[in-house]
Amino acid sequence: MIFAASAAPHLVRVRSPGEPNAAGASSCRVSQGGWEGRDTEQYVGTQKRAASRPRARDRKEGAERAARARLVKDIFGNPFRPVAVDRSWLTSTVVSLAQGIYADRAFDRLPILADALQDAGCENADVLGHCRGPGPHVRGCWVVDLLLGKQ
Repeated sequence: MIFAASAAPHLVRVRSPGEPNAAGASSCRVSQGGWEGRDTEQYVGTQKRAASRPRARDRKEGAERAARARLVKDIFGNPFRPVAVDRSWLTSTVVSLAQGIYADRAFDRLPILADALQDAGCENADVLGHCRGPGPHVRGCWVVDLLLGKQ
């Protein structure tokens, strides 16, 4: 595919390879742009390949953004599916586990909290899935705060 400029500067017509341009040449050359001797198709293809490669900085920024998103999800949960605590879930075992997790920042105990919640009758998939999920978990975790009545 070769790009050819038309008479109107804002329009570009794409012509197929081998189709001659208005001057009869099969490749487009620009004398001032430094493209002399280059086929436009090859130049555009090189630019597309270079643009499709993610830069190291872009990958780093993407990883940082994803990590921040996971932390926000751990603190706030899913705002589109709010969870209300059923009083039957708040057994002495559940409350003491939640207090210990909060005080000691021992988020490795969240799967144990999930088991205790399930024993107390909790069948909420969001709560149990969050407790059994890989994390990251931080102080302010929405499930622990929900169980302890923190805002």
